[in-house]
Amino acid sequence: MSQPVESNVGYVVVEGGHLYYEVAGAGHPLVFIHAGVADSSMWDEQFSFFSEYYQVIRYDTRGFGKTNSASVSFSNRQDLRDLLDYLKVDKAYVVGLSRGGQIATDFTLEFPERVAALVPVAAGVGGFQGELAPNELPKEEEMEKLEESKEFEKLAQIQAEIFVTGFYRNQDEVDSKVFAKVRKMVLDNSIAHQNESPQPRTLTPPGVGRLAEIKVPTLVIVGDIDESVMLPMADKMATDIPGAKKVIFPGVAHMVNMEKPTEFNQTLLEFLQGLK
Repeated sequence: MSQPVESNVGYVVVEGGHLYYEVAGAGHPLVFIHAGVADSSMWDEQFSFFSEYYQVIRYDTRGFGKTNSASVSFSNRQDLRDLLDYLKVDKAYVVGLSRGGQIATDFTLEFPERVAALVPVAAGVGGFQGELAPNELPKEEEMEKLEESKEFEKLAQIQAEIFVTGFYRNQDEVDSKVFAKVRKMVLDNSIAHQNESPQPRTLTPPGVGRLAEIKVPTLVIVGDIDESVMLPMADKMATDIPGAKKVIFPGVAHMVNMEKPTEFNQTLLEFLQGLK
């Protein structure tokens, strides 16, 4: 388990909102962007570990954690740029999981001069056309209905089932603490931000046809029992991004860094320390 680490915390003013962030350590800046079922605390094991080597930055995107936003049109990419500008960071290693991985990739495409290396983990790709397996559809459809009806307790449970347990194992096969933490993050986010409706502006054209534009060192990470659409997206990134490396974590679903923190940290550290 990670140990508490001394950090600087604060808020930066962004377009129509206030972005919560935490910074610890010294060295080359390293940014972690959380998943769409979480907040920045999903990186607890990484925040402590990597602060011994780098200046680690994590933050809550809009609609999550301690960040707040008016109901405005906004850009997740510009939010990250505003945060880096505020912290006087010219260029960073950028790591993101799931939705955070798509933000990281899109940020690299829009602001390539601000990224030194890219690590998309179980990441989405803007504009990617993929289909869920038949056994995955019922839970996804149930999740959408629960979101519409604002049944937050049930929603938190099923999202934890989808993204922690996955579709190819039973709940007793996963770490109960990881499951409980993800469930709590989903529930807290749903309650705290239910009256906010900021509208993210998507990257145009979308990332799926532009991956070859990425010229920074890239490490693609994915679990082998994630949702069926995730592996093809990881393959797409690993194939289309010049020189990209790919690592598959066996027996892991979506929340790779939380399920296998020691292995994840070592894999990421070796990649970053191998950069010239």
